[in-house]
Amino acid sequence: MTVYIGADHRGFKLKESLKKKLSEAGYEVVDTGNSKYEPDDDFVDFIPKLKDGVLKGGKGILICGSGVGVDIAANKNKGIRAGLLFDPKQARLAREDDNINVAVLAADFIDIKEAWEIVEIFLAAIFMPLERHIRRLEKIKLLENKND
Repeated sequence: MTVYIGADHRGFKLKESLKKKLSEAGYEVVDTGNSKYEPDDDFVDFIPKLKDGVLKGGKGILICGSGVGVDIAANKNKGIRAGLLFDPKQARLAREDDNINVAVLAADFIDIKEAWEIVEIFLAAIFMPLERHIRRLEKIKLLENKND
C-alpha cells in the first residue's frame, strides 16, 4: 500500500518519525512535503499531491500543530474524507464507519508512540459496507456535488 504523508513546520518532526516507521513496516511512502523544516510554510501547499495519490487508491496522513487547519483544508477536496484522530479506537471506527482515506494528526497534542498506534489502526482497518454507512457516504457525495 502506498501512504502519502505531508506536514507543515509544526508537524515536520512527527512526519519524519512516521515516515521511518512506515518504511520499516513495509509501506511505500510518498512525502508530499515539506521536504525540509521551514518555519513559514503552509500546510495547504502539501495537500494537492497527497489528494492525487489518495484518489488513486493510496491512504493519506496529514499533520499540523492542532490538526484542525489541515483537516479543514483537506476536506475541501472532492473525494477526500479526512478525519482528525486522537485515539486508536477512533481511528478504527473512522475507517470502518466513515471510510476515511486521510488520517489527520495534531503534532502539538500527541507523541510519536500515540501517532504510530493511530496510524497502524488507520491503515489496517477496513470499511464495513453496512447499509447505513453507504447511505451516509452517498449523502456526503451529494453535498460535494451540490457545492461544485
